[in-house]
Amino acid sequence: MSDPKELEKDLAAIRALAEVLDETGLSEVEIERGNVRLRVSKSAPMMSYAPQAAPALPAAASSGGNDASAPVDAASHPGAVTAPMVGTAYLAPSPGAAAFISEGKQVSEGQTLLIIEAMKTMNEIKATRSGTVVKILARDAEPVEYGEPLLIIE
Repeated sequence: MSDPKELEKDLAAIRALAEVLDETGLSEVEIERGNVRLRVSKSAPMMSYAPQAAPALPAAASSGGNDASAPVDAASHPGAVTAPMVGTAYLAPSPGAAAFISEGKQVSEGQTLLIIEAMKTMNEIKATRSGTVVKILARDAEPVEYGEPLLIIE
């Protein structure tokens, strides 16, 4: 991990960028220096230290008359719930507990779908609409990237 002085510098930079957001009315600001990228958003902060390749996405199940062998781009699906931050996804509130959701189950707007741990903070990811969970793409206790599709609600 980083030393305390580095962490203090990072926190100071985050605070400064947050002030810029408040002062300017912007919703997001990002800076990059070398291999360090810092992005602050009113909806979700993100910090990463090196560019990483996006993970391969599994093909979502097809419905209707679509060709079952044709891969579906989960990120462009209208019901896709994407990661608002980089972190570790947890499908249950604690180890050994029942998962928040399962495929085929109904969810309501505002219902907790999963948790993303980022910088030792547990962030509940809530449904932005009601519907049926047709595919869960995130895996429990696995890392997720900003914008990565986590699940699909129809």
